[in-house]
Amino acid sequence: MVAVATNRPSCGGAAFARERNIPLAELSLKAFASEEDRDVAMRDFFKGHRVELIVDAGYDRIHTRPFLDAYRGRIINVHPSLLPQFGGSMDAVDQALRSGATETGATVHLVTEDLDAGPILTQESVPVLKDDTVDTLRLRIHQAEYRILPAAIRLLEARLAESPAVGQ
Repeated sequence: MVAVATNRPSCGGAAFARERNIPLAELSLKAFASEEDRDVAMRDFFKGHRVELIVDAGYDRIHTRPFLDAYRGRIINVHPSLLPQFGGSMDAVDQALRSGATETGATVHLVTEDLDAGPILTQESVPVLKDDTVDTLRLRIHQAEYRILPAAIRLLEARLAESPAVGQ
């Protein structure tokens, strides 16, 4: 990890970066005239630190064109469902419970202009138990995310090493 950017300075990722002296950009939308201006600042921050791969883990904003274009094929997102189920929403865990689903899970996918619809790199199923709450189910989904995210990062790194033009 070479740099961290966040829209929420109080998040765990920001604390992680501070504790380890990893360059950190705190990019609250309130500090910018638009989402695009924020994304230009984030793009420039990452480019300045020679970041090659972006991992959206806990990032809860939609990237705009300047950021997507700069890192096309090099941005991955962790989503708390088995996409395409319950995509496009921050409340996928609650949706899974309300739907009566017996299974949900975690997905790591490439970020594209189409929200939660980029190519899937990996998924892991998580059963929905009859006595689950949003908190208990979210905890089990997080455990799956912790397992699949490193594997997805290695997979994308290998792809980029074989064909650097993939992300360009």
